[in-house]
Amino acid sequence: MNSVWSQSKCLAQYNVQVYSRPDKAQVVALLTANQLPTADVSELDFEHFLGCGTRDHPSGVVGLELFTPDALLRSLVVDEHARGSGCGKVLVDAIEQYAQRLRLRNLYLLTETAERFFSQLDYRRIERESVPESIQQCREFSELCPDSAVVMVKRLNSSG
Repeated sequence: MNSVWSQSKCLAQYNVQVYSRPDKAQVVALLTANQLPTADVSELDFEHFLGCGTRDHPSGVVGLELFTPDALLRSLVVDEHARGSGCGKVLVDAIEQYAQRLRLRNLYLLTETAERFFSQLDYRRIERESVPESIQQCREFSELCPDSAVVMVKRLNSSG
């Protein structure tokens, strides 16, 4: 997966190191510190997670929960001390490239605080009912995020 972010336009703009499979305990610690859900993290496949910063002290993480041909973008979090460094943008860019390599069609997400951030990255707000049934039934969607969370989607160009 390392070649995924070597092509990243964001990496050329920001000096941010991205790596695959961040440590689960560190992911949980970052999520907890930022009041994001962790109840189902142990169920997730960390093959589909990326971190930024260093392995010893990650500045941020993001992951995918696969529902092929779509996915739920999960757990994007950037430590408050690293915000504004480009870590979040680089992580989203890298996970989108990874998703394209997996030939995924759409990335869905739920957010209570980052609608503006994702809108700037071409995600658009949609109604909960328009999300594929498989994603609606996952724990993040059905149990962990409140009904008030904004649902967004980005269609990927997975031709390459």
